[in-house]
Amino acid sequence: MTTVTPDQIKASLGVLKAIADTIKELKEVPSGELYAGVMGSLSLEEYNTVIGILKQAGVITESNYLLKWNI
Repeated sequence: MTTVTPDQIKASLGVLKAIADTIKELKEVPSGELYAGVMGSLSLEEYNTVIGILKQAGVITESNYLLKWNI
């Protein structure tokens, strides 16, 4: 089992918030375009996890790779 530190949790929440804030500001954005902007910092798997969390929370929807802010 891997131990997750408080700093790692804080960093993960920061990434989640930054991506959510970006989608919120843009209202909608192609997922590939957004990933291209963060690919130097996040792997594709990490990016997909963040997008999945936001979709599951109902904050965003995705249709034909277009991410839309719901709130």
